Amino acid sequence: MLVHLVGWCLTGLALCSAGYALIVSGFVLRFGAGSDESGIPEPVTILKPLHLDEPGLPEALATFLKQSYGAPVQVVFGIQDPSDPAIGVVKRLIRDNPGADIELVVDARQHGTNRKVSNLVNMMRAARHDVVVISDSDISVAPDWLSKVIGALSGARVGAVSCLYAGKVNGNGWATLAAMGTSYEFLPNVIAALSFGLAKPCFGSTIAIRRGTLDAIGGFRAFADKLADDYEIGHAVRAMGLEVAIPPFAVAHGNAERDWTDLYRHEVRWNRTTHVIDPLGHTLSFITYAVPLAILALLLSRFSLPTESVLVLTVVSRLCLKWSTEKKFALYAGPSWALPVRDVLSFVVFLLSFFAEDVHWRGSRFAVSSSGLLRSQS
Repeated sequence: MLVHLVGWCLTGLALCSAGYALIVSGFVLRFGAGSDESGIPEPVTILKPLHLDEPGLPEALATFLKQSYGAPVQVVFGIQDPSDPAIGVVKRLIRDNPGADIELVVDARQHGTNRKVSNLVNMMRAARHDVVVISDSDISVAPDWLSKVIGALSGARVGAVSCLYAGKVNGNGWATLAAMGTSYEFLPNVIAALSFGLAKPCFGSTIAIRRGTLDAIGGFRAFADKLADDYEIGHAVRAMGLEVAIPPFAVAHGNAERDWTDLYRHEVRWNRTTHVIDPLGHTLSFITYAVPLAILALLLSRFSLPTESVLVLTVVSRLCLKWSTEKKFALYAGPSWALPVRDVLSFVVFLLSFFAEDVHWRGSRFAVSSSGLLRSQS
């Protein structure tokens, strides 16, 4: 009796989740309608913190040197280890782009547990322009990316600009599954949260900020021990009474997961970050896992006809959301037949993330406190 009751409860949750997917499909298609990103170009310094020569790195970095932009652009690459193979990638970019304003900073100094932020602190000494744009190493951008970002930064009361991101495959089937999770789960869920007014994100994919604003929130040093450094920067900007603008386009996030371990560690870190930022919201997000909920309901009801119908409905709703996301952002991250597999995998990682006591980042292991502080474990 109890098993059947749980099964019917899960059936109801799966129906709610399917409805959520269909509603979000509409939000995705309408996201950013009527927004104006026009502005006067001004000199910009782009900061690219690097660590190792990851798959697709040369191609991703080259996109930042091919911007259609009407003002000077300085690109600063930062590396902490003098033997890091990413140094060779940057030197080849300098050789192949003689007209570009590129600077390489190699500085091993640590200013906190978060190595990326320590890298940014070291890089700032080379930044020459008032507007600073930070972007993670695995991000690729379109030629009009900088124009759109700086246009959004010129808005009244805008203290920073950040960008949504979608998955881009730089590897095998595991990388494809990772990219699908980014594009067809993370991206539409962020748009839903923005549409409902439930989230105030800021992503490492892009953070554009003026030097005066950055200094006012304590500079990069203020975030040197934080796991969610990008979110914390946005939170600090908003605490000043300013906005973090999110333009209606997405940059590409490279996925190069080689196996289940890579994917699990990467996505657990994302889940732990989300949990630190919004514990209640992260816990309640189980309602978004339409297909896994429907599968569990089907198993508990011993394959009854109603639960079979609900499973079909959840799959259709998720396919609608996939189509809407692809249409809005002109992307393709993976085949439709793999979407249920991806959804089940996301649900498994979501459950396991509640038992993870640490996170892995670039070969190092860290413990994470409830306040989001990092403590090195290795």
